[in-house]
Amino acid sequence: MQHVGKLICSNLGARMDSEPKRWRILADLLYDLGSGLEVLSPLCPSLFLEVAGLGNFAKLVVGPLLSVVHVYSVVEEMKAAPVNTLNPQRTALVVAKFIKEGKVSSPADIRYHEDLMFPGRLIKDAGSVKVGQALHRVIKPSKLSEYKEMFPSEKFVICRGNNCTNMVLEHDATGEDALRGWMVAAYAAAAAPSLESSPDGFSSSALLDAYEKVDSVFEKFVSELQAKGWHTDRFLDGTGTRFAL
Repeated sequence: MQHVGKLICSNLGARMDSEPKRWRILADLLYDLGSGLEVLSPLCPSLFLEVAGLGNFAKLVVGPLLSVVHVYSVVEEMKAAPVNTLNPQRTALVVAKFIKEGKVSSPADIRYHEDLMFPGRLIKDAGSVKVGQALHRVIKPSKLSEYKEMFPSEKFVICRGNNCTNMVLEHDATGEDALRGWMVAAYAAAAAPSLESSPDGFSSSALLDAYEKVDSVFEKFVSELQAKGWHTDRFLDGTGTRFAL
């Protein structure tokens, strides 16, 4: 039981580290919901006093309006706060900007582009990458052997699915490994835009071409990210599954 408890706490902590803004907004929503229930509670026991009922009725009028203003203010506050650690959504936004425009975004540049409540959206310009699936669900053993023979030093595996590009990281992969995998996936997806045409994965030639492009720009890309204030030594993927070979 103690081991299970530690595992649950670890998973919750990983989720909160990955999306702290989302959890702050959720906490405020729950707080305001509790306040609203408090306001409603005097109306339940048969309106024991008319004056008290009228007074609390006035709070029902004003309370929801103030709660809406409060939640809106919290959302805007969270949007305005830049976070300089890499998670799946921020990594995708950074890669998409670089692939599309050749520009390196700072944490402040992308803060208003984050989806705080539904951060799992796929970003097409970044290769529609989805991270954290179990390895056996992403790639067949024969394809995995072929992939590791081609790229033995990489700490990620990417494989095209039906509607996304799946990426699985090794257990000790860093933010730079995640960035590199995302860029390879983005370049490979751009070379073969129709996901439905190759459900069994990227072709070897598409991957090799993508790796050549990444190798030519990656060192400069990471240096500029670090200069902009990003911490590239860690990648916060929440409770995503990683693998070890």
